[in-house]
Amino acid sequence: MGRGVDEIGDPSPWRFCVAPMMDWTDRHCRAFHRTLSRRARLYTEMVTTGAVIHGPRERLLGFSPAEHPVAVQLGGSDPAELAEAARIAAGFGYDEVNLNVGCPSDRVQNGRFGACLMREPTLVGECVVAMKAAVSVPVTVKCRLGVDEQETGPALDDMAGSVFAAGADALIVHARKAWLQGLSPKENRDVPPLDRGRVHALKRAWPDRPVAINGGVASLDEAAAQLRHLDGIMLGRAAYHDPALLGRVDPDLWGEPAPAADAFEAVALFEPYVAARLAEGVRLHAMTRHMLGLFNGRPGARAYRRHLASEALRPGAGLATLREAVALVSREVPLSMDRAA
Repeated sequence: MGRGVDEIGDPSPWRFCVAPMMDWTDRHCRAFHRTLSRRARLYTEMVTTGAVIHGPRERLLGFSPAEHPVAVQLGGSDPAELAEAARIAAGFGYDEVNLNVGCPSDRVQNGRFGACLMREPTLVGECVVAMKAAVSVPVTVKCRLGVDEQETGPALDDMAGSVFAAGADALIVHARKAWLQGLSPKENRDVPPLDRGRVHALKRAWPDRPVAINGGVASLDEAAAQLRHLDGIMLGRAAYHDPALLGRVDPDLWGEPAPAADAFEAVALFEPYVAARLAEGVRLHAMTRHMLGLFNGRPGARAYRRHLASEALRPGAGLATLREAVALVSREVPLSMDRAA
């Protein structure tokens, strides 16, 4: 069994992760999340090997040193291209290179990467071997239970056997199948039933290899329950839409104080980053769109969201706009991340 929440000792680097999410977990989102947790492992949006090798690398891969520990997620299926992309990413200073074997969109199917690779575990293993040879940082894989008509037991076992034999440092499993035919990418996040027991069984079969779980976990209580069976937990939409949850990660899972005492202090910690990016020409909305759920549950949260959603889009919007929005929120009702709670 994996290490439980009360058995911290030397916990897995993947103990708590924020999932890679397209259009969401950009560098601004990650910088904001870091004001809430020092310990959470953060991931980039998926970037394809072609984009990394031939595209604008600084725009695609650049990040703030404050984001550590941070991992890059790559999409691809050619071992040589993945090795080159991993080498480039590692040169930027990422703490981990993750291979996407779980995304179900049409785009990734057409490019022969993402969830369709669940049908090609041998190829995924070859990709891991090539990436491991190219970089010194951990190389990990994020996959599904299977796709379409596959039986989840053999499909997941074959994938785990291949990537662990290839030297993968961890396997992160979204505990659902992906239906590449008949379901949209959005439906694939919710419609296929969860089977966490299947991931627990995988961990029992590989007791010495890090196995983390993703999918449907909405609270730290649920995360702690999963950590009694596994080495790590990865939250996606729950962490994004309710970022105050991240403010409890360090105290609850590591017994350490959070960077900010409450959501208001988290905003204050984020302000220097916002000011620096504004000076570089980044629009306020590009940063504050990731903060809309920060005050969920407080009186004034709706007014805060409305103000930021409209005013941050205006040309010239700056820190004053953010502060005006925060001023609409009551400071008298503590949230779960507040140390006083």
